[in-house]
Amino acid sequence: MQEPLVFLPGMMCDARLFGPQVTAMSRDMAVTVAPITGGNRIEEIASSLLDQLPLKFALAGLSMGGIVAMELLRRAPERVTRIALMDTNSLPETPQTAADYEPLITKLKAGLLDQAAASIVRPEYLAPGPERTSILNLVAKMAENVGCEAIIRQARALQRRRDYQATLRKCNVPALVMCGEHDTLTPVKRHEFMAGMIPHADLAIIRDAGHLPTLEAPDAVTAALRAWIKQPLVLRTKMVRIEQPLAS
Repeated sequence: MQEPLVFLPGMMCDARLFGPQVTAMSRDMAVTVAPITGGNRIEEIASSLLDQLPLKFALAGLSMGGIVAMELLRRAPERVTRIALMDTNSLPETPQTAADYEPLITKLKAGLLDQAAASIVRPEYLAPGPERTSILNLVAKMAENVGCEAIIRQARALQRRRDYQATLRKCNVPALVMCGEHDTLTPVKRHEFMAGMIPHADLAIIRDAGHLPTLEAPDAVTAALRAWIKQPLVLRTKMVRIEQPLAS
């Protein structure tokens, strides 16, 4: 029987981030989207999730959700049957980048949610094209649903996050590392580096997509996730690079 699939959304996002994938994949397996708002540290968020999640599960996280996924893998590797890391970052914040969150937190404390959301997901983080505006509008709606207080907690958690490179090197389950080709926030080279650290990883570069490929190129993302889910738990020893074809 196929293990349940758990999606973890990015900062200030909710289940709508994975709407196309949930719709397509829930026909074949149990699919859930778990919130990542339960603490001021990544470790606290992961701990709160482990109390709610199935005994064993496939795990897919995007952006901050990918960071929480890596913490879940570090904390409870026996429960994660496979992992997909999408448009994310295994490295800790530097002192400078951690400090860069402070203006954002100030805006959120002042209730300036629209301004804060616009600074978190900027247009240039997404692929150019007619869908960019509608996706940014959806991001703003998701941020409104998550709320200022929860987003402040998320920012604090990101400021304090640990280095997950050692966790990735110890990963012994089928792994998918995915990135939108136009992602300038967490670029392709960073994902090539992460995939190279994981003993059993496929690398999927999603064309016509940036930092939010689940919404920008939903069919390509769903296809890559389906291929990952079908991989046997008997591990391979060779990394395979997957290039998504251009839309016809």
